[in-house]
Amino acid sequence: MLRTLFSFVNSKSRPKRASEAFKKGDLETHKKLHSPNEIGKEPWHKTEQGKYIGQAVYGASDGIVTTFAAISGIAGANLNPKIAIIVGLANLFADGISMAIGDYLSEKSEREYILAEKEREMWEVEHMPEAEKLEVKEIYKAKGLSGEKLNNLVDAITSNKEIWVQTMLHEELGLFEDDTNPLKSAVVTFLSFVIAGFMPLIAYVFASQWAFLLQNQFLISCIITGITLFFVGALRQIVTGVKWYKGGFEMLLVGGLSAAVAYLIGWMLEKIVSIPAL
Repeated sequence: MLRTLFSFVNSKSRPKRASEAFKKGDLETHKKLHSPNEIGKEPWHKTEQGKYIGQAVYGASDGIVTTFAAISGIAGANLNPKIAIIVGLANLFADGISMAIGDYLSEKSEREYILAEKEREMWEVEHMPEAEKLEVKEIYKAKGLSGEKLNNLVDAITSNKEIWVQTMLHEELGLFEDDTNPLKSAVVTFLSFVIAGFMPLIAYVFASQWAFLLQNQFLISCIITGITLFFVGALRQIVTGVKWYKGGFEMLLVGGLSAAVAYLIGWMLEKIVSIPAL
């Protein structure tokens, strides 16, 4: 099922399909994907959904690891399971809000900085065109171009102010504009963090509804968390391109290690410190 999902996602991206074909040695498909007809179909911008995939995946990763680590510490200390619900939910929403606000401020600050630099570059292009043209020439001269090719490229770039300014942003400052909405990014981060982070708490929240859950809360939480960790890690393939099963096992390992450390610390503190059983 995961393979089908990822194949579906990749089928919407020509570069990703080309990359997969190249890795498999399927050069015919690789060449076909670089035909004028295929290149002409390429949507040279992010889709509305694609803009926020990264925030969703990483928000979910942080959410589930953070919550499960907290629960593991409580289980290791042999505290009342009710504490796991209280600490887990409080931690979940507090960290989710904090992460979302941080994401919002980061995205907003970056956009404001890029906009300020773009305005400065536009002013320089309008008021000091010769100096800016020389900068473009030096940039591509450093890349190895010279003579007529260099002059033609510089003339083509500087013939359009928008392309000229974008070139200066990219090549001189290393900045790239992104139309991602900071507020939407923050909302996606928060929701993915909370939804994924709630998974380890399911066995605790609904323990009163089923005797088996009540008797095996931490064990069932471990199982649910392990499955969720693997799934979220596998989804990293959409963002990083890493093989889905590798991403899944890596995420499972990282989450499991974090939980094991939290459980061990809780267990040690329970032995050292007198913690009353609530």
